[in-house]
This record gives sequence, structure tokens and C-alpha cells, in this order.
Amino acid sequence: MQLAENKTVSTTFDDVKDLANADMRAVDALIRDSLSSDVDLVSQVSAYIVTSGGKRLRPLIVLLAARALGYTGRHHINAAAIIEFIHTATLLHDDVVDDSARRRGQDTANTVFGNQASVLVGDFLYSRAFQMMVDIGQMPVMQILADATNTIAAGEVMQLMNVHDPDVSEENYSLVIYRKTARLFEAGAQIGAILANRQAGDEAAMITYGQSLGTAFQLVDDALDYDASPEELGKNLGDDLAEGKPTLPLIYAMQKGSAAERAMIRAAIESDGLDKLQEIQAVIESTGALKYTAARAQEAADQAIQALAGIPASDYKEAMITIADFAVKRRS
Repeated sequence: MQLAENKTVSTTFDDVKDLANADMRAVDALIRDSLSSDVDLVSQVSAYIVTSGGKRLRPLIVLLAARALGYTGRHHINAAAIIEFIHTATLLHDDVVDDSARRRGQDTANTVFGNQASVLVGDFLYSRAFQMMVDIGQMPVMQILADATNTIAAGEVMQLMNVHDPDVSEENYSLVIYRKTARLFEAGAQIGAILANRQAGDEAAMITYGQSLGTAFQLVDDALDYDASPEELGKNLGDDLAEGKPTLPLIYAMQKGSAAERAMIRAAIESDGLDKLQEIQAVIESTGALKYTAARAQEAADQAIQALAGIPASDYKEAMITIADFAVKRRS
């Protein structure tokens, strides 16, 4: 991997986790404390989803961005936990909307506890996040998080509108992944700059970094739905197709495929055509749709790295570059 200044970085993702270990342990402790409720079911469902695995990339970005910009306080711990709660709430709601049975290699909360409990506990996590925002006591941080939460909700509605629509454009698709995924990455990195009280240039750099990283992450996720094993993916292969979601591999394959291939993909999107999954995977491969999606993801990751060019050199900056590199090379 290359730094923006053309220096080679050999950091691994494990090195990144080690670097942020103390901060992340503080985040985990705050999450555990904040999940407590006198309603047992709230605590059970919250603990199940929050502790069910995942790499905690979104809170990690908050921690690294703040440290890379010289922040020495403690509010980045609160902000990281808030970001994780917002993300977790969206997962609870998403799995109900999508009727998902698996996530991160285990049963989804709605499978274990039911849809009603999942929706209501998602609401609890959203409201808990907003309570925690008040503790930070900075209006710009509250504004960023409030706007991000609203944008994510709008993105989820946009995605719902796109379900079973084979005519979704790449532009529309890109807008959806910005709103439902990249916006929260962006908010986390931007908050690091706000907490560190940095100039507008550094804040803009973090906005670009977070947005580009989130875009790369989602593009790779969408490609893996057609190019990974269920064990790697942590969910069932072809889930996006089963839910009628026209993601970039399908959009590109329809553009480049033959009339018969386009008709097959169109019918699958319209009717959850998992019975044609292997044939569609073959079309995605033969049209270069996975390579195209990977190239788009790499472009976004490169933009994230380039955005950090003006940030002072540090282990935290290198860690942020490593995450951008990891986002496009991961297999799950």
C-alpha cells in the first residue's frame, strides 16, 4: 500500500486494532453500560446484536480520525459508541425490512426475537444514541449525527423504492449507497475533526475520507454477494438478488450482457429469482461486472487515501490508510 506522500505502509488490520485497543476497550465498556435497561427484552436484544461480531469499522474511524488530528480528550469515545448504536439500529430495522435470516454468521435478531422486538429495540438504540449526544455537549457534533441519521433513513426508503426495479441506474444506486452507508462513515470521520477543533481544510479532508471509504466498503459488499462463500460472507449468498436489490454487479451485467442475459437478470430482480443464481453469477463474471465493481471500489479507496495527504504523518494516519486498503481487499 502507498501513502499519499509515496511512502510504503506495511501496517495490517491487526496492527490497527492494536493501535486503537485502549480506546476501543473504552468504547466497548461504554456500550455495555449504555445498553442497560430495566426492560429485560431491550437488554437482551441490544446485547445480542451489538456483541454479535463485526469489525466495528465505523467507531474505529471516529477514534483514529480524532487521534490523527491530535485530539487528547475523551468525547471521541462517546462519539464512537453513538456511531455504533446508530449503525446497529439500522441493522435491526434492515433485517426486518429485508426479512433476513443471517448476519455475521449467525441468526439475525428478528429470527431469534421476532420482528416486533427488533424494530422496537432499534428505536431504543436510536433514542439512546441521541441521549448520549447530549453528553458530548457540542452542537456541531449533534448536528452532524442528527443529519446523518435522517440521511440514512431516507436512503433506506430509496432502497426500498428500488427493490424489484431492474431499471435502476448506476447514478441512483450510487446515491443510495451514499445515503445508507457512506454517510455514517463520513459523519464519524468529520466528528474526529470537530472534536479536535481543526480548520475547515482538515474537516473537509475527513469528510472526503469517510465518504469515499464508506463507498468502497459498500461496493465490495455488493460484489461479495456474488463472489464469496456463505461462510466468508456471514449471510446467504445471493441475498441481494433474493431481496430484489439491483446492485452494481447486476446493473453493469445488464448493460453489457446479451439480450437473453438482460432478460434473465431483469426477471430475477423482478421476482427474487434465486433459481437462476448460478447462471446470473456466470453472466456477472463473463461481462466483467465484478472487475468493474472492484475498480470502482478501488477508485473510492484511492480517493480516501488521497484525502489524507495534508494530514500530519502519524501512526493513526497510517492506520486510516490501512483501513482504506483493507476495505477493498477483504473477503467478508
